[in-house]
Amino acid sequence: MTPPVSLAVDVVVLTLPASVAELDAWDASEDRAARPAPLFLAGRRDHPPFAGAWSLPGGLVAGAEGLEAAARRVLAEAASRSDAIRLAAPRHLEQLATFGAPTRDPRGRVVSVSYLALLPVPAQVAGNAAWLPADDPPELAFDHRTILSSALNRLRAKLSYSTVAYGLLPDHFTLSELQAVYEAVRGRSLDKRNFRRKVLALGFLEDTGDQRRGSHRPAQLYRFSQAGLVLLDDVITT
Repeated sequence: MTPPVSLAVDVVVLTLPASVAELDAWDASEDRAARPAPLFLAGRRDHPPFAGAWSLPGGLVAGAEGLEAAARRVLAEAASRSDAIRLAAPRHLEQLATFGAPTRDPRGRVVSVSYLALLPVPAQVAGNAAWLPADDPPELAFDHRTILSSALNRLRAKLSYSTVAYGLLPDHFTLSELQAVYEAVRGRSLDKRNFRRKVLALGFLEDTGDQRRGSHRPAQLYRFSQAGLVLLDDVITT
C-alpha cells in the first residue's frame, strides 16, 4: 500500500533593513560589513521534529484551501496582530519551487510548494518569530536552508531582467535607494554612473516630480512606471 503524502507550503519572506528605504546616498567604498543585507523571516520551533531549531513559515494545506491562500495564512500566523495584514499581503509573492525528497520530514512523506515573498521593510512579528540574516543563516529545520538558498538565487537572478526590486522598495524612492537594493541583494558594489544610466535607459522608471530633502543635496524621487512585476527588454549587469 502506498503511504499517504501530505501537501504543505513553506514561504521565504525576504526584506531589507529599514535603513535601505531611508538612504539619501550610497558610498560604494563603504565597508562591506556595514552594508545592509537581506533578512528572512523564521520561527523557533517549540515541538518535534527539530524542536528548538529555526524554520521558515509553513504548514499543511487544508483540504479546500488553495496553495497561495495557504501561504498567506501561514504568513499571517507568523505576524503580530498589528502587522498581520501587511505580512499576509506582501508587496510581491510568487511560487518558487516544489520540494519533495522522501526524507525531508521524519514524520512521513510531505511535499512542500515553496513561495518567495518580498516586503519593503521588516514587519513586526510575534512569539518565536524573528528576522535573521539571509546570507549567514543559522541551522534550519527540514530542508529549509535549501529552500532559502533557492529563494535568494531566484531574487538575484530576477533583479537582472525584471522589476522585482519593487517588492523591496516604497512607492517613491531615489536612485540611490534602488541601487542600494541591488547592492544589498547581490552583495557587491555597483558603479553609480553606469547603474543610473542603465536603469534610466530601460524606461521602467518615471520621475514623480518630487524630491526628498535631507542633509544632502535634494534627491529626485522615482516610481515604477507599471504596477507589479515587469520583464525588461535588456539585462542589468552593471
